[in-house]
Amino acid sequence: MRKYILILNMITLIASCTSKKPASVKEETHTEEASSNFVSLTQLQMKAAGIELGSIEQKNLQNSIKANGMLSVPNQNKAFVTSVNSGVIKTLLIQPGDFVRKGQIVATIINPDVAGIQQQLQTVNAQISLNEIEYNRQKELVAGNAAPLKNVQRVESELTTLKATRNSLQKQLSTMGIPISDVNKGNIITTLTITAPITGTVSNVSAQIGSDVNPSTPIAQIVNNALLHLDLFVFEKDLPKVHDKQTVHFTLTNNPGKEYDAQIFSIGTAFINESKTIPIHAVVKGDKKGLIEGMNITAVISIGTTLVPAVPSDAIVNFQGQDYIFILSKGVSLNHEQKEEGGSRNKGIDKEEPGLNFERVRVIKGVSDVGYTEITLVKNIPLDAKIITKGAFFAMAKMTNAGEDE
Repeated sequence: MRKYILILNMITLIASCTSKKPASVKEETHTEEASSNFVSLTQLQMKAAGIELGSIEQKNLQNSIKANGMLSVPNQNKAFVTSVNSGVIKTLLIQPGDFVRKGQIVATIINPDVAGIQQQLQTVNAQISLNEIEYNRQKELVAGNAAPLKNVQRVESELTTLKATRNSLQKQLSTMGIPISDVNKGNIITTLTITAPITGTVSNVSAQIGSDVNPSTPIAQIVNNALLHLDLFVFEKDLPKVHDKQTVHFTLTNNPGKEYDAQIFSIGTAFINESKTIPIHAVVKGDKKGLIEGMNITAVISIGTTLVPAVPSDAIVNFQGQDYIFILSKGVSLNHEQKEEGGSRNKGIDKEEPGLNFERVRVIKGVSDVGYTEITLVKNIPLDAKIITKGAFFAMAKMTNAGEDE
Protein backbone atom coordinates (compact mmCIF):
# COMPACT_ATOMS: atom_id res chain seq x y z
CA MET A 1 0.00 0.00 0.00
CA ARG A 2 2.83 2.38 0.95
CA LYS A 3 4.56 1.55 -2.37
CA TYR A 4 1.36 2.35 -4.33
CA ILE A 5 0.99 5.73 -2.64
CA LEU A 6 4.64 6.59 -3.43
CA ILE A 7 4.16 5.75 -7.14
CA LEU A 8 0.95 7.86 -7.24
CA ASN A 9 2.76 10.86 -5.75
CA MET A 10 5.53 10.55 -8.32
CA ILE A 11 3.01 10.48 -11.21
CA THR A 12 1.25 13.55 -9.79
CA LEU A 13 4.54 15.44 -9.47
CA ILE A 14 5.56 14.61 -13.08
CA ALA A 15 2.11 15.65 -14.38
CA SER A 16 2.25 18.97 -12.57
CA CYS A 17 5.73 19.72 -13.97
CA THR A 18 4.59 18.81 -17.48
CA SER A 19 1.51 21.09 -17.30
CA LYS A 20 3.60 24.11 -16.22
CA LYS A 21 6.11 23.80 -19.07
CA PRO A 22 3.72 24.63 -21.99
CA ALA A 23 2.53 27.76 -20.14
CA SER A 24 6.11 28.97 -19.92
CA VAL A 25 6.67 28.26 -23.59
CA LYS A 26 3.44 30.06 -24.52
CA GLU A 27 4.40 33.12 -22.52
CA GLU A 28 7.86 33.23 -24.12
CA THR A 29 6.38 32.87 -27.61
CA HIS A 30 3.94 35.72 -26.99
CA THR A 31 6.77 37.97 -25.81
CA GLU A 32 8.86 37.19 -28.90
CA GLU A 33 5.92 37.88 -31.22
CA ALA A 34 5.29 41.23 -29.53
CA SER A 35 8.95 42.26 -29.70
CA SER A 36 9.15 41.17 -33.36
CA ASN A 37 6.80 44.04 -34.28
CA PHE A 38 9.35 46.64 -33.15
CA VAL A 39 12.49 47.91 -34.82
CA SER A 40 15.00 50.49 -33.63
CA LEU A 41 16.70 52.89 -36.05
CA THR A 42 19.50 55.27 -35.24
CA GLN A 43 19.54 58.84 -36.53
CA LEU A 44 22.46 57.90 -38.77
CA GLN A 45 20.53 55.01 -40.30
CA MET A 46 17.47 57.17 -40.86
CA LYS A 47 19.53 59.85 -42.58
CA ALA A 48 21.33 57.34 -44.79
CA ALA A 49 18.06 55.66 -45.84
CA GLY A 50 16.28 58.99 -46.42
CA ILE A 51 13.60 58.19 -43.84
CA GLU A 52 11.05 60.95 -43.23
CA LEU A 53 8.37 61.20 -40.54
CA GLY A 54 4.83 62.51 -40.86
CA SER A 55 1.35 61.73 -39.67
CA ILE A 56 -1.87 60.16 -40.86
CA GLU A 57 -3.83 62.80 -42.79
CA GLN A 58 -7.44 63.28 -43.75
CA LYS A 59 -7.73 63.20 -47.54
CA ASN A 60 -10.67 63.42 -49.90
CA LEU A 61 -9.80 60.40 -52.02
CA GLN A 62 -12.98 58.39 -52.33
CA ASN A 63 -15.33 61.02 -53.78
CA SER A 64 -13.15 62.34 -56.57
CA ILE A 65 -12.59 62.31 -60.32
CA LYS A 66 -9.18 61.58 -61.76
CA ALA A 67 -8.13 63.68 -64.77
CA ASN A 68 -5.03 64.43 -66.80
CA GLY A 69 -3.95 67.73 -68.28
CA MET A 70 -1.19 70.29 -68.44
CA LEU A 71 -0.15 73.62 -67.02
CA SER A 72 -0.77 76.71 -69.13
CA VAL A 73 -0.48 80.48 -68.90
CA PRO A 74 -3.31 82.67 -70.27
CA ASN A 75 -2.36 84.84 -73.23
CA GLN A 76 -2.77 88.03 -71.22
CA ASN A 77 0.14 86.83 -69.07
CA LYS A 78 2.47 86.22 -72.01
CA ALA A 79 4.10 88.86 -74.20
CA PHE A 80 6.58 89.24 -77.05
CA VAL A 81 9.28 91.87 -76.70
CA THR A 82 9.25 93.94 -79.89
CA SER A 83 10.51 97.27 -81.12
CA VAL A 84 8.17 99.91 -82.55
CA ASN A 85 10.92 100.95 -84.96
CA SER A 86 13.30 99.15 -87.25
CA GLY A 87 16.96 99.11 -86.38
CA VAL A 88 20.01 97.09 -85.44
CA ILE A 89 20.42 95.68 -81.94
CA LYS A 90 23.21 97.46 -80.08
CA THR A 91 22.92 95.84 -76.63
CA LEU A 92 20.98 92.83 -75.32
CA LEU A 93 20.48 92.81 -71.56
CA ILE A 94 18.45 89.64 -70.98
CA GLN A 95 18.79 85.88 -71.30
CA PRO A 96 16.36 82.97 -70.78
CA GLY A 97 15.39 82.54 -67.15
CA ASP A 98 15.87 86.20 -66.17
CA PHE A 99 13.12 87.86 -64.16
CA VAL A 100 12.17 91.30 -65.50
CA ARG A 101 9.69 93.96 -64.45
CA LYS A 102 7.35 95.93 -66.66
CA GLY A 103 9.16 98.95 -68.13
CA GLN A 104 12.65 97.54 -67.52
CA ILE A 105 15.14 98.11 -70.37
CA VAL A 106 15.95 94.78 -72.01
CA ALA A 107 17.73 95.92 -75.20
CA THR A 108 18.78 98.95 -77.26
CA ILE A 109 18.78 99.48 -81.03
CA ILE A 110 20.34 102.01 -83.38
CA ASN A 111 18.17 103.79 -85.98
CA PRO A 112 19.56 106.97 -87.65
CA ASP A 113 16.18 107.66 -89.29
CA VAL A 114 14.69 108.83 -85.98
CA ALA A 115 17.01 111.82 -86.09
CA GLY A 116 14.79 113.36 -88.78
CA ILE A 117 11.72 113.33 -86.53
CA GLN A 118 13.65 115.01 -83.74
CA GLN A 119 14.89 117.65 -86.13
CA GLN A 120 11.31 118.33 -87.25
CA LEU A 121 10.25 118.78 -83.65
CA GLN A 122 13.04 121.25 -82.99
CA THR A 123 12.09 123.21 -86.14
CA VAL A 124 8.42 123.29 -85.16
CA ASN A 125 9.29 124.50 -81.66
CA ALA A 126 11.24 127.41 -83.17
CA GLN A 127 8.35 128.28 -85.50
CA ILE A 128 5.90 128.22 -82.61
CA SER A 129 8.06 130.67 -80.67
CA LEU A 130 8.16 133.08 -83.62
CA ASN A 131 4.42 132.75 -84.28
CA GLU A 132 3.59 133.47 -80.65
CA ILE A 133 5.61 136.69 -80.87
CA GLU A 134 3.90 137.63 -84.14
CA TYR A 135 0.49 136.79 -82.68
CA ASN A 136 1.03 139.13 -79.72
CA ARG A 137 2.30 141.89 -82.05
CA GLN A 138 -0.71 141.64 -84.36
CA LYS A 139 -3.08 141.77 -81.37
CA GLU A 140 -1.48 145.05 -80.29
CA LEU A 141 -1.77 146.50 -83.81
CA VAL A 142 -5.41 145.53 -84.07
CA ALA A 143 -6.08 147.06 -80.66
CA GLY A 144 -4.58 150.36 -81.94
CA ASN A 145 -6.48 150.11 -85.25
CA ALA A 146 -3.13 149.84 -87.05
CA ALA A 147 -3.80 146.48 -88.69
CA PRO A 148 -6.84 144.53 -89.83
CA LEU A 149 -8.33 141.73 -87.64
CA LYS A 150 -7.68 139.13 -90.35
CA ASN A 151 -3.94 139.32 -89.64
CA VAL A 152 -4.54 138.17 -86.08
CA GLN A 153 -6.79 135.37 -87.27
CA ARG A 154 -4.20 134.20 -89.82
CA VAL A 155 -1.38 134.07 -87.28
CA GLU A 156 -3.65 132.32 -84.78
CA SER A 157 -4.52 129.62 -87.34
CA GLU A 158 -0.86 129.05 -88.17
CA LEU A 159 -0.05 128.78 -84.47
CA THR A 160 -2.76 126.18 -83.94
CA THR A 161 -1.45 124.08 -86.86
CA LEU A 162 2.11 124.22 -85.55
CA LYS A 163 1.04 123.12 -82.06
CA ALA A 164 -0.86 120.17 -83.54
CA THR A 165 2.25 119.17 -85.50
CA ARG A 166 4.34 119.47 -82.34
CA ASN A 167 1.96 117.19 -80.39
CA SER A 168 2.11 114.57 -83.14
CA LEU A 169 5.91 114.57 -83.24
CA GLN A 170 6.12 114.38 -79.45
CA LYS A 171 3.79 111.35 -79.40
CA GLN A 172 5.94 109.56 -81.96
CA LEU A 173 9.12 110.21 -80.03
CA SER A 174 7.52 109.16 -76.71
CA THR A 175 6.45 105.88 -78.30
CA MET A 176 10.05 105.31 -79.36
CA GLY A 177 11.24 105.97 -75.81
CA ILE A 178 13.07 109.18 -76.67
CA PRO A 179 12.84 111.82 -73.89
CA ILE A 180 11.10 114.95 -75.20
CA SER A 181 13.02 117.14 -72.76
CA ASP A 182 16.33 116.06 -74.33
CA VAL A 183 15.07 116.88 -77.81
CA ASN A 184 13.83 120.31 -76.65
CA LYS A 185 17.35 121.01 -75.40
CA GLY A 186 18.70 120.44 -78.91
CA ASN A 187 19.96 116.85 -78.44
CA ILE A 188 19.58 114.28 -81.23
CA ILE A 189 19.23 110.63 -80.10
CA THR A 190 19.66 107.66 -82.44
CA THR A 191 19.86 104.87 -79.82
CA LEU A 192 16.41 103.61 -78.85
CA THR A 193 15.54 101.55 -75.76
CA ILE A 194 13.29 98.49 -75.78
CA THR A 195 11.46 97.78 -72.52
CA ALA A 196 9.63 94.76 -71.08
CA PRO A 197 5.87 95.00 -71.74
CA ILE A 198 4.94 92.89 -68.68
CA THR A 199 6.49 91.55 -65.48
CA GLY A 200 7.62 87.95 -65.68
CA THR A 201 10.36 85.51 -66.64
CA VAL A 202 12.14 85.52 -69.99
CA SER A 203 11.26 82.20 -71.64
CA ASN A 204 13.37 82.61 -74.78
CA VAL A 205 15.52 85.16 -76.65
CA SER A 206 15.38 85.05 -80.45
CA ALA A 207 17.79 87.87 -81.34
CA GLN A 208 21.42 88.74 -80.83
CA ILE A 209 23.65 91.81 -81.04
CA GLY A 210 23.77 93.05 -84.64
CA SER A 211 20.42 91.51 -85.59
CA ASP A 212 18.04 93.56 -87.73
CA VAL A 213 14.71 94.07 -85.98
CA ASN A 214 11.37 95.56 -86.96
CA PRO A 215 7.92 95.79 -85.34
CA SER A 216 6.94 92.33 -86.63
CA THR A 217 10.10 90.57 -85.36
CA PRO A 218 10.01 89.54 -81.67
CA ILE A 219 13.26 89.88 -79.77
CA ALA A 220 12.20 87.70 -76.83
CA GLN A 221 9.19 86.29 -74.98
CA ILE A 222 8.18 86.91 -71.36
CA VAL A 223 5.87 84.66 -69.36
CA ASN A 224 4.24 85.59 -66.06
CA ASN A 225 3.55 82.43 -64.04
CA ALA A 226 1.62 84.32 -61.35
CA LEU A 227 -1.67 83.15 -62.88
CA LEU A 228 -0.87 79.58 -63.89
CA HIS A 229 -3.85 77.59 -65.11
CA LEU A 230 -4.68 73.91 -65.31
CA ASP A 231 -6.14 72.67 -68.56
CA LEU A 232 -7.87 69.42 -67.55
CA PHE A 233 -9.80 66.99 -69.73
CA VAL A 234 -12.83 65.28 -68.19
CA PHE A 235 -14.88 62.49 -69.76
CA GLU A 236 -18.54 62.98 -70.60
CA LYS A 237 -19.77 60.66 -67.84
CA ASP A 238 -18.03 62.76 -65.16
CA LEU A 239 -19.16 66.17 -66.44
CA PRO A 240 -22.36 66.37 -64.28
CA LYS A 241 -20.21 66.02 -61.15
CA VAL A 242 -17.98 69.00 -62.00
CA HIS A 243 -18.92 72.56 -61.11
CA ASP A 244 -17.42 75.98 -60.58
CA LYS A 245 -15.07 76.61 -57.60
CA GLN A 246 -14.39 72.92 -56.96
CA THR A 247 -11.01 72.12 -55.42
CA VAL A 248 -8.45 70.29 -57.54
CA HIS A 249 -5.40 68.50 -56.10
CA PHE A 250 -2.68 67.73 -58.62
CA THR A 251 0.90 66.52 -58.94
CA LEU A 252 3.42 66.66 -61.76
CA THR A 253 3.24 63.47 -63.81
CA ASN A 254 7.03 63.14 -63.90
CA ASN A 255 7.52 64.21 -60.26
CA PRO A 256 4.59 63.04 -58.10
CA GLY A 257 6.27 63.76 -54.77
CA LYS A 258 4.66 67.18 -54.14
CA GLU A 259 0.97 68.06 -54.23
CA TYR A 260 -0.45 71.40 -55.43
CA ASP A 261 -3.94 72.91 -55.26
CA ALA A 262 -6.14 74.66 -57.81
CA GLN A 263 -9.74 75.87 -58.14
CA ILE A 264 -12.05 75.43 -61.13
CA PHE A 265 -13.24 78.67 -62.72
CA SER A 266 -14.41 77.60 -66.19
CA ILE A 267 -16.05 74.52 -67.73
CA GLY A 268 -15.98 73.94 -71.48
CA THR A 269 -19.12 73.52 -73.57
CA ALA A 270 -17.71 71.48 -76.46
CA PHE A 271 -15.78 68.26 -76.92
CA ILE A 272 -12.08 68.31 -77.79
CA ASN A 273 -11.87 66.82 -81.30
CA GLU A 274 -13.03 63.19 -81.13
CA SER A 275 -11.68 62.41 -77.66
CA LYS A 276 -15.09 62.77 -75.98
CA THR A 277 -13.49 64.88 -73.26
CA ILE A 278 -14.49 68.35 -72.12
CA PRO A 279 -11.87 70.96 -71.17
CA ILE A 280 -11.93 72.17 -67.55
CA HIS A 281 -9.92 75.23 -66.54
CA ALA A 282 -8.65 75.86 -63.01
CA VAL A 283 -6.38 78.50 -61.51
CA VAL A 284 -3.42 77.30 -59.42
CA LYS A 285 -3.52 78.43 -55.79
CA GLY A 286 -0.76 78.82 -53.23
CA ASP A 287 2.81 77.70 -53.86
CA LYS A 288 3.79 77.64 -57.56
CA LYS A 289 7.49 76.94 -57.10
CA GLY A 290 8.77 74.49 -59.68
CA LEU A 291 5.73 74.83 -61.96
CA ILE A 292 6.31 75.77 -65.61
CA GLU A 293 3.93 76.13 -68.52
CA GLY A 294 3.58 72.93 -70.54
CA MET A 295 4.20 70.47 -67.68
CA ASN A 296 1.93 67.40 -67.69
CA ILE A 297 -0.07 66.89 -64.51
CA THR A 298 -2.28 64.27 -62.87
CA ALA A 299 -5.22 65.75 -60.97
CA VAL A 300 -7.99 64.69 -58.63
CA ILE A 301 -11.17 66.79 -58.62
CA SER A 302 -12.90 66.62 -55.24
CA ILE A 303 -16.63 66.04 -55.68
CA GLY A 304 -17.60 65.29 -52.07
CA THR A 305 -16.89 66.24 -48.48
CA THR A 306 -16.19 62.79 -47.03
CA LEU A 307 -12.67 62.61 -45.64
CA VAL A 308 -10.78 59.36 -45.09
CA PRO A 309 -7.53 58.65 -43.21
CA ALA A 310 -4.69 58.38 -45.69
CA VAL A 311 -0.90 58.20 -45.78
CA PRO A 312 1.66 58.65 -48.56
CA SER A 313 1.75 55.47 -50.60
CA ASP A 314 5.47 55.06 -49.77
CA ALA A 315 4.55 54.73 -46.09
CA ILE A 316 2.90 51.33 -46.69
CA VAL A 317 5.00 48.18 -47.04
CA ASN A 318 3.87 44.64 -47.79
CA PHE A 319 5.21 41.59 -45.97
CA GLN A 320 3.95 38.06 -46.47
CA GLY A 321 0.75 39.28 -48.10
CA GLN A 322 -0.15 41.86 -45.44
CA ASP A 323 0.26 45.65 -45.42
CA TYR A 324 1.94 47.58 -42.63
CA ILE A 325 2.97 51.06 -41.54
CA PHE A 326 5.59 51.97 -38.93
CA ILE A 327 4.58 54.16 -35.98
CA LEU A 328 7.02 55.97 -33.75
CA SER A 329 6.83 54.50 -30.27
CA LYS A 330 7.05 56.90 -27.34
CA GLY A 331 8.86 54.30 -25.26
CA VAL A 332 12.61 53.79 -24.99
CA SER A 333 14.62 52.40 -27.85
CA LEU A 334 15.21 48.69 -28.31
CA ASN A 335 18.92 49.19 -27.81
CA HIS A 336 18.27 50.59 -24.33
CA GLU A 337 15.95 47.74 -23.43
CA GLN A 338 18.42 45.16 -24.60
CA LYS A 339 21.23 46.69 -22.53
CA GLU A 340 19.12 46.27 -19.39
CA GLU A 341 18.40 42.61 -20.19
CA GLY A 342 22.09 41.70 -20.61
CA GLY A 343 23.09 38.39 -22.10
CA SER A 344 25.72 37.14 -24.47
CA ARG A 345 23.93 38.33 -27.62
CA ASN A 346 24.00 41.97 -26.38
CA LYS A 347 27.77 42.33 -26.62
CA GLY A 348 28.74 45.65 -28.21
CA ILE A 349 25.28 47.18 -27.81
CA ASP A 350 26.56 49.66 -25.23
CA LYS A 351 28.64 51.31 -27.91
CA GLU A 352 25.70 51.75 -30.31
CA GLU A 353 23.97 55.07 -30.82
CA PRO A 354 20.54 55.21 -29.12
CA GLY A 355 17.78 54.77 -31.71
CA LEU A 356 14.11 55.58 -32.21
CA ASN A 357 11.72 52.73 -31.61
CA PHE A 358 9.10 52.03 -34.32
CA GLU A 359 6.17 49.65 -34.09
CA ARG A 360 4.92 47.77 -37.13
CA VAL A 361 1.13 48.13 -37.34
CA ARG A 362 -1.04 46.28 -39.81
CA VAL A 363 -3.40 48.28 -42.03
CA ILE A 364 -5.92 47.58 -44.77
CA LYS A 365 -5.35 49.56 -47.95
CA GLY A 366 -8.12 51.44 -49.73
CA VAL A 367 -8.22 53.68 -52.80
CA SER A 368 -5.02 55.39 -53.96
CA ASP A 369 -4.83 58.81 -55.61
CA VAL A 370 -2.22 61.54 -56.11
CA GLY A 371 0.45 59.70 -54.13
CA TYR A 372 -1.80 58.95 -51.11
CA THR A 373 -3.53 55.73 -50.08
CA GLU A 374 -6.55 55.31 -47.82
CA ILE A 375 -5.93 53.05 -44.82
CA THR A 376 -8.03 51.27 -42.21
CA LEU A 377 -6.20 50.55 -38.97
CA VAL A 378 -6.49 47.08 -37.47
CA LYS A 379 -5.62 48.46 -34.00
CA ASN A 380 -6.19 51.84 -32.39
CA ILE A 381 -3.27 54.25 -32.31
CA PRO A 382 -2.94 57.80 -30.92
CA LEU A 383 -4.32 60.54 -33.20
CA ASP A 384 -1.02 62.44 -33.04
CA ALA A 385 1.15 59.40 -33.75
CA LYS A 386 4.16 59.97 -36.00
CA ILE A 387 4.69 57.49 -38.82
CA ILE A 388 7.42 56.77 -41.36
CA THR A 389 6.19 58.41 -44.56
CA LYS A 390 9.28 57.74 -46.68
CA GLY A 391 11.76 54.88 -46.41
CA ALA A 392 9.47 52.40 -44.66
CA PHE A 393 10.93 49.60 -46.78
CA PHE A 394 14.28 50.07 -44.97
CA ALA A 395 12.62 49.61 -41.56
CA MET A 396 10.93 46.45 -42.81
CA ALA A 397 14.19 45.12 -44.24
CA LYS A 398 16.04 45.76 -40.97
CA MET A 399 13.26 44.08 -39.02
CA THR A 400 13.13 40.97 -41.19
CA ASN A 401 16.93 40.66 -41.32
CA ALA A 402 17.12 40.93 -37.55
CA GLY A 403 14.49 38.20 -37.22
CA GLU A 404 16.46 35.87 -39.50
CA ASP A 405 19.68 36.47 -37.52
CA GLU A 406 17.95 35.51 -34.29
